[in-house]
Amino acid sequence: MTDYFDLTAPKETMDQISNLGLAHLGDAVYELMVRSWLCLRGKVTAKGLHKAAVHYVSAPAQARMTERIRPLLSEEELDVFRRGRNASPHSIPQNASRGEYQTATALEALFGWLWLRGEKDRLNFLFALMMEEA
Repeated sequence: MTDYFDLTAPKETMDQISNLGLAHLGDAVYELMVRSWLCLRGKVTAKGLHKAAVHYVSAPAQARMTERIRPLLSEEELDVFRRGRNASPHSIPQNASRGEYQTATALEALFGWLWLRGEKDRLNFLFALMMEEA
C-alpha cells in the first residue's frame, strides 16, 4: 500500500506531472501547514481559524512571503519555481495581481514538488522562514 504521507516519487514520475498539477498538490500541502501552524498558535475557533487561514493562503500573502525564501532556493528548486510561475492558470482571483498569482502558483508548485519527493525537512525549513515574522 502507498503511504501518501511518506512519499519519494521517482524523477520520471515527477517529470510527468504538469506545473498546475504540482501547484494543485502544493496548494493543499501549504494550506495544511498553515492550518497546523495556526492551531498550534492558539487559533481554536472555526471562525478564527478560517479567517486567519484565508489571510495566509491568499495569493498576495503567498507572493509576499515567498520573497523571504527565494534567495535560499537551490538551482533545482528555482527550476521548479520558474516552471510553476510559467503555468497558465485559467483565471486570476480578483484580490490578486497577475504577478502575485503567478508567484503564488510557483510557490505551490515548489511545495507540491518537495512533498512528492518526500522532502519534509526542506518543506518545514522553508515554511518556518516564511512564517517567521507572522
